[in-house]
Amino acid sequence: MKKLFVVAVLSGMSLGAHAEGHYVPGIEGVKAASVPPAGNYYIGYGVNYSVDSLKVPGTDTDIPVSNEGSVTALAHRFVHMTDKKVLGADYGVEAIVPMIQKDFDFTAAGYTKKKSGIGDVYVGPLVLGWHGDRWDSVAAAGVWLDTANSDELASPGNGYKGTMLTGGGTAYLNADKSVSASGLLRYEMNGEKDTGFEPGDQVSLEWGIGKKVTPVLELGVVGYDQWQVSKDKGTGATDDKFSKHAVGVEGSYMSKALRGIVEAAYYDEYDVQAGSGPAPAGSTFRVNFVKPF
Repeated sequence: MKKLFVVAVLSGMSLGAHAEGHYVPGIEGVKAASVPPAGNYYIGYGVNYSVDSLKVPGTDTDIPVSNEGSVTALAHRFVHMTDKKVLGADYGVEAIVPMIQKDFDFTAAGYTKKKSGIGDVYVGPLVLGWHGDRWDSVAAAGVWLDTANSDELASPGNGYKGTMLTGGGTAYLNADKSVSASGLLRYEMNGEKDTGFEPGDQVSLEWGIGKKVTPVLELGVVGYDQWQVSKDKGTGATDDKFSKHAVGVEGSYMSKALRGIVEAAYYDEYDVQAGSGPAPAGSTFRVNFVKPF
């Protein structure tokens, strides 16, 4: 979440038969846990995840042949924050409809394919935002629906449902709130695929340290860490668990002409450990547009 929206999630970037869940980190950063005031919001996410290599299952070693690809997504997010209070927090709801294109050239598997379509839809019936003099915090819950085609690796859907719980906070480190530090934690419980494989639960931590350099421009350092916390189950499962870690930079600009906020960030994954199946490693570039109504 940024200053003007709640939870940011993006579907459809899991790359292997042994998927790592619906949520892909790198969408949140500076002021990640700051929920907007009452109103309606549209957030458009343009995201490109560039795959540089695949890791050997159970290791952090590259598969020693060329394995490249990309996942490009345009996700449409709709947030409605009400004027109602629940447990002293502002109450809201949200939904996300992602449009996804996957383009893979995995020499190791002899797989070259490009497909696009509507990804799995996210519905969040519970978003709670608290605000203090020098802090914000959030709690949220929602479900990933199994709505998209998932026939093969390059299909836009994951092929299973999932439940996601979110919590986090933003601290303002000086009186004028121009310096902030934030962290957003997500716990994802994945359902079972038709093939009988069930990905283990995963935890994602996104963080950001930001500085507002002018009233309309903010810059920061961001990063994410993601861990599988329970074992995969079913066909093809092993005891191995995946993890990935990345760091990057972010900038945001409040445009009077567009009457919204434009945000951009770049992340580089510096450490990836594969689980039951091959794990992608690469970099993420995103551009977001936040529009209040």
